[in-house]
Amino acid sequence: MGRVFVAGSINMDVVATATRHPRVGETVAGNAVHYFPGGKGANQAVAAAKLGAPTTLIGRLGVDAFGRELRSFLAAQSIDLSLVRETAEAHTGTAIITLANADNTIVVVPGANGLVSADDVAAPVLAKGDVAVSQFEIPQATIAAFFKRARAAGATTILNPAPAIACSPELLGLVDILILNETELGFFTHTELHDSDAPDRFVEAARRLQIGANGIICVTLGKRGVLALVGGEASMIAGRAVKAVDTTGAGDCFVGALAAQLANGKAIRDALNYANAAASICVQRMGAAPSMPTAAEVENILAKRT
Repeated sequence: MGRVFVAGSINMDVVATATRHPRVGETVAGNAVHYFPGGKGANQAVAAAKLGAPTTLIGRLGVDAFGRELRSFLAAQSIDLSLVRETAEAHTGTAIITLANADNTIVVVPGANGLVSADDVAAPVLAKGDVAVSQFEIPQATIAAFFKRARAAGATTILNPAPAIACSPELLGLVDILILNETELGFFTHTELHDSDAPDRFVEAARRLQIGANGIICVTLGKRGVLALVGGEASMIAGRAVKAVDTTGAGDCFVGALAAQLANGKAIRDALNYANAAASICVQRMGAAPSMPTAAEVENILAKRT
């Protein structure tokens, strides 16, 4: 069995629920406020760990109340936190989320996440069969250093380029599996895409992405499912009919679940189907990290489909 190493952000999500999202310059009355552990790195690590993969998180926390609460929560998920450092130079990362009708808007304040460095990702000892995961809530130079070490060790690299910001071709060239949604795909390919577009339109856009040789591209399409380009061949994994409550952590759940399955030696197409099922459970619960399913829950719904 391989291991999952996640280099990424750790945030406290401050979630305000409302009946609708405010327009620019408008104030609307909210219904409730919640505090949930989050951050794309932490979310993906929680998903991988709860689905049975030995998981190590690499990141930084501030020396503050949010940092203490997040460390306690993550430790309870059986995640190795030996490479999570505390730094007094910045506060713990925070995300301000508005949730209305199961859709969200998010403002992320990086804080300590912006200080995750190449030295931080030099600490783990990776090996063939391991999976190295990262996202764009830590510096890209750090991600590149992490992926170079992973590639040298024979580990598989997974990049979730979110939030969508410009990146170098060199970084994309270090990616084995790229996982992004239609908004991010549109950003990187300079294409206007909508979730109602035909699958062929997403395939056409995805083929323009320049990632490493033999790279795999996964486009998550919410309730429609997942489009995958594997070996140049496009396939669609249909979404599952569920009542979404909070979509905040769905993409991260998919990433963590896929990483866990690959670390466990599963074939890519089986791993994609499993990750799609895991994400369908996640959206039925409030919060990001706390909504990640267990292996037993995913296996239960997969058994019902067969």
